[in-house]
Amino acid sequence: MLVKVNTAAVNALTAIPVSLEVTTEKAQQYMFFMVGLPDSVVRESRTRVEEAIKSSNFHLPPLTKIVVNFAPADVRKEGSGYDLPLALGILAANSLIQSEKLEDIIFIGELGLDGSLRPIKGALPIAIKARAMGYKALIVPKENVREAAVVNKLPVYGAETLAQVVDFLNGASTLQQTIVNTREEFFAAQTDYPLDFSDVKGQEGVKRAFEVAAAGGHNIILIGAPGCGKSMMAKRLPSILPQLTLSESLETTQIYSVAGLLKSGTSLITRRPFRSPHHTISDVALIGGGSTFRPGEISLAHNGVLFLDELPEFSRTALETMRQPLEDRQISISRAKYNATLPCSFMLVASMNPCPCGYYGDPTHKCMCDPWQIQRYMNKISGPLLDRIDIQCEIAAIPFSELSKAAPGEPSAAIRERVVAARQIQAERFKDFKGIHCNAQMTEKMLQEYVAPDEESLCALRDAMERFSLSARAYSRILKVARTIADLDACPQVKYPHVAEAVSYRNLDRGDWAERGI
Repeated sequence: MLVKVNTAAVNALTAIPVSLEVTTEKAQQYMFFMVGLPDSVVRESRTRVEEAIKSSNFHLPPLTKIVVNFAPADVRKEGSGYDLPLALGILAANSLIQSEKLEDIIFIGELGLDGSLRPIKGALPIAIKARAMGYKALIVPKENVREAAVVNKLPVYGAETLAQVVDFLNGASTLQQTIVNTREEFFAAQTDYPLDFSDVKGQEGVKRAFEVAAAGGHNIILIGAPGCGKSMMAKRLPSILPQLTLSESLETTQIYSVAGLLKSGTSLITRRPFRSPHHTISDVALIGGGSTFRPGEISLAHNGVLFLDELPEFSRTALETMRQPLEDRQISISRAKYNATLPCSFMLVASMNPCPCGYYGDPTHKCMCDPWQIQRYMNKISGPLLDRIDIQCEIAAIPFSELSKAAPGEPSAAIRERVVAARQIQAERFKDFKGIHCNAQMTEKMLQEYVAPDEESLCALRDAMERFSLSARAYSRILKVARTIADLDACPQVKYPHVAEAVSYRNLDRGDWAERGI
């Protein structure tokens, strides 16, 4: 008897429909064959499925030949999500399930040896595909049901065991449909970030740099001695960014779904991500990929912040792989088994010491580094990568006498109000451009149209370019930052103070670290 069961494979953020064709016939001995490019995990599912069927009190004929075809046969099948459809196909082929009930439903789920259903990765992309293809229902493990139910106009049912699914298909019992009011839950779940800039005393210039970065979506790097507050302020950046929009939340949730990082019972990611990988991270873990595809840190930081602490300690190749994603805001990964394109529109926040010992230019500690050591340390970060960081900000430690007397800083809510006002100006400016939401994303053509410095500003910019030997990319970055500063001032035209402040944020371009103090 031939039975077909609907399921899906996940390739990057896209689901591909997969049909399990199961046939059974009498044989002189028990035989089980799988074809259609199943990987080792899928091939191992045979044992899990057989034990789950026995534990669920279903009995199969002992002398049976079972053949399973995973169609289309040219798509590699990976992961444990095929356990449930495989078990249902075998049961239906042995007339233990009404096979006609399988036609309009997609099934996904991993089985335990006791017949229980366990969560899988990628339930959200599969639900999106199921709705697009007109399926009448989706059955998933209970832990994945709220994640999949975010997709409206598709009945989603969560089950805890194989027996529950079989009883549902045979009409012996019912499964409760899970309904998620996506818009209502999204806005109800939004809360303020737990960290606040009011905890930061002093450092007004650095906080101003963070405000400019947040207002325009600019990348920023902090250079200063250990303990001066670089990490403390970086971790508070999400608190002054605008709240996620619903579309951004769905994009981010989809990435976390594929990575298997959504917590049980979670329907949506409602806070901007903040990812802070250790400097020993591998290239693959940073950009994504691997023998079995997994999103990297740059994609997990999509619509949020990627914080790279101690930037020169990261491997040179890992940093250089970020150059193209920083420019294009997406990453294309090509491997022998797959091709994937993932979004990675994030704000890069990096921090570093000014020298190997960390105290070059510090007024309270003596630097033990020679000039050539300082220069070699700085050369660990390539010029093309620095060009892609719009704001380069030096930070000095606050003396204890000032730290003990300093009043609490301005709260994040007040800073965010100014940031949101500037973002609204940019949203109106770029309303006719798809995929452009902030000044940092402007193209060269848009720069010419929307950034028109006056004569005084152009003279100051020309002097800075000649004095510091800035690149053409640095020139564009200065104009983008100046446009953001003007937006914070609600000024239609970029003027001299805006350009002067933007030029002051290119400290690392000066190239004289070994000759001057911070």
